[in-house]
Amino acid sequence: MAQGETRHDITALDAIPRGHKIAVKPMKAGDPVVKYGYIMATASQDIAVGAHVHVHNCRLPDSHSEQAMTKERSLKAPNRQSFMGYKRPDGRVGTRNYIGIMASVNCSTTVCDAIAAEANRVLLPKYPNIDGFAPIVHDQGCGMANQGEGFDTLVRTLKGYRDHPNFGGVLIVGLGCEVNQLTLYQRTDWTKARFQTLNIQDVGGSRSAIRRAVELLEPIAALAAQDQRSEQSVAHLTLGMQCGGSDGFSGITANPALGVASDMLVAAGGTSILSETPEIFGAEHLLIARSDLATGDKIRAMIDWWRDYAERNNASLDNNPSPGNKKGGLTTILEKSLGAVAKGGLAPVSGAYAYGEKIDRHGFVYMDSPGYDPVAATGQVACGANLIVFTTGRGSCFGAKPTPSIKLSSNSQLARSMPEDIDLDCGVVIEKGISLTDMGQQIYDLMLDTASGKTTVSEDLGYGDNEFVPWKIGAVL
Repeated sequence: MAQGETRHDITALDAIPRGHKIAVKPMKAGDPVVKYGYIMATASQDIAVGAHVHVHNCRLPDSHSEQAMTKERSLKAPNRQSFMGYKRPDGRVGTRNYIGIMASVNCSTTVCDAIAAEANRVLLPKYPNIDGFAPIVHDQGCGMANQGEGFDTLVRTLKGYRDHPNFGGVLIVGLGCEVNQLTLYQRTDWTKARFQTLNIQDVGGSRSAIRRAVELLEPIAALAAQDQRSEQSVAHLTLGMQCGGSDGFSGITANPALGVASDMLVAAGGTSILSETPEIFGAEHLLIARSDLATGDKIRAMIDWWRDYAERNNASLDNNPSPGNKKGGLTTILEKSLGAVAKGGLAPVSGAYAYGEKIDRHGFVYMDSPGYDPVAATGQVACGANLIVFTTGRGSCFGAKPTPSIKLSSNSQLARSMPEDIDLDCGVVIEKGISLTDMGQQIYDLMLDTASGKTTVSEDLGYGDNEFVPWKIGAVL
């Protein structure tokens, strides 16, 4: 036990699954249920010492605690403050060297997939310094209004990928008659040499588009292949932080350990992004307490938007946790949110951004997004994240081209049962008594190694071609 911790000698009254909670003191119906030092539920019936504490005897409280976080962590700069990255001609720095084949509309997705496959077959052997040709395809781009929140979000997201530093070049492919026209994405700067567009309807059809695309891609590949890794400041790293398939251990192992790594990155001048607004619901005050007035107001406005959005769609922000979360020991959205916010460490919140909005400052920032992991990660990559760290307790499988995704397990049992999908086991915090500080250092070192070219397990498995999922807002017409 750590110094200052209280020992509880308790006999379990029930069979309590791994990762679930046990009562350490008696509670009456209506009493608060406290975890992480905050109220995460209310007892729906009397609960005896040693009883299993979960959905059968807890309910969401009428209101959550507004207690501000009082802990402080000195943001001491780490020893490692550089990595080996690809510096682009405009000063951006990538952690990978992909060429993107982007669809403007669902109608061009099959052709984009075929272009990427053909380019990987024909061109990649000629240019081995390229990581590959990555299809960025989706199910939007037409059947939607050409203005408003939904359209603006799609355009902003696609432009974020078009400009991403992990792409050494980009080809955008349209059909020709869609709402989301290629004219919205033209470039006039240096990237013109590495950027092309084509419409399938303008070149004779699908097979002709594939042949023409490979012709356009060869000079782009030749330029991108000239880019070499060189030592770069950690200030060029932007980290997207995700959690999925969370369990009762997530908030005490992987998430706070990632918070330590996030603080280290921020102290070294880098940027880290926390997202998934429905999954900070009930814990947003912990972020607001670390924000300036304008940033705090933005976060409050995001929560208000989500309340209204859920109500308009006959949903509730309280419908979390998922069945898998509950099986893993999470009882209420407040418990899940308190654990999720731990990924953000203790650094001040320096800004709050719309989904896919370009991050214009360093530090720890918040980006609005749904809690659905592929959608949230897509927005973070569009913001500029050139590295993702993804914590999981149940075993989420994920990758996100062109950005490498590091997977952390919250418990060692998962790391042993799904080694093909886990890069680092944070369950050793419990099983071996590794401190969160030391675990955070391991995560930080793995982040820099990955940014420098070490492949992740999701990259080895080929994840990332199907995980581009822009947030869909508004009517399908």
